[in-house]
Amino acid sequence: MNDHQIIGQAIVFIENHLYETITARDAAEAVSYSYYHFHRYFSAVMGETIGNYIRSRRLTQAAWDLTHSDKKIIDIGLSLYFESAESFTRAFKDRYSMTPSEYRKHGIDVLIGNRQSARLPDETIVTHAGLTPEFVSMPAINIMGFRFNTTVSGNESIAMWEQFNRQIPASLLSNRRFGVYEAGETCSSDGFHIDSKTSAFVGVEIPNAYPVPDHMKKKKLCGGTYAKFTHKGTVDTLLRTYHYIWGVWFPKSGFELAARDDFECYTERFTGPEDENAEIDIYFPVHDRKRG
Repeated sequence: MNDHQIIGQAIVFIENHLYETITARDAAEAVSYSYYHFHRYFSAVMGETIGNYIRSRRLTQAAWDLTHSDKKIIDIGLSLYFESAESFTRAFKDRYSMTPSEYRKHGIDVLIGNRQSARLPDETIVTHAGLTPEFVSMPAINIMGFRFNTTVSGNESIAMWEQFNRQIPASLLSNRRFGVYEAGETCSSDGFHIDSKTSAFVGVEIPNAYPVPDHMKKKKLCGGTYAKFTHKGTVDTLLRTYHYIWGVWFPKSGFELAARDDFECYTERFTGPEDENAEIDIYFPVHDRKRG
């Protein structure tokens, strides 16, 4: 295992313990490194100390909780180990230039908007539990299934998957299945919030001439270049993977998103929503060349 993978493991440890009393020494011990050497290496690669990184991630998580939960502001701060309401407000305002209550009022979405979880050298991507992307050229794919409207605050995806899985024809049961978040004007980074409506699509891959039943729709996934990530774990931890992709990988990747849908792909490696060894492939559409 190389040093960047070790830092990646430390980041995973931090992500999984944001709501617990962790220290920089705990992160070093989690990857079996001496605190002295790991602290120096982490600071050199990440551009900040482990302690500062943990505090920064807790502020990011607080911003997420403010727009995606009904928790009281004081409870959010205390659950992320800020000493008091005053210290939480002060730290949050230093980071986001507004108080937590102002942030919640504006409904800013930290997942897509102003988040920064790591400062890495331009060509360095920290490995997050194997989440270094593979860049693949995908052909166009036809899928058949259900389209529906959803929001972050009222996610309908699970219910739609349950409904769709009961209706997949027997001849298609072994085919790949896709969950698609359709590109649209309502999900721009400057206007997106937890009640923004967007369309989504759940479906199964079909041959070009496959007859689509009246109660289902046909959709074409555009071909092109995609950054392919593999999430390993239960479905309820999938959001952590998106946090990493948007907050750590994407800001420093140098890539621009292409105007195509991003989607999840479920293959035979997806062995159930509660299986910790299940794998889901996540495809982000990118341009062939980096920015600049």
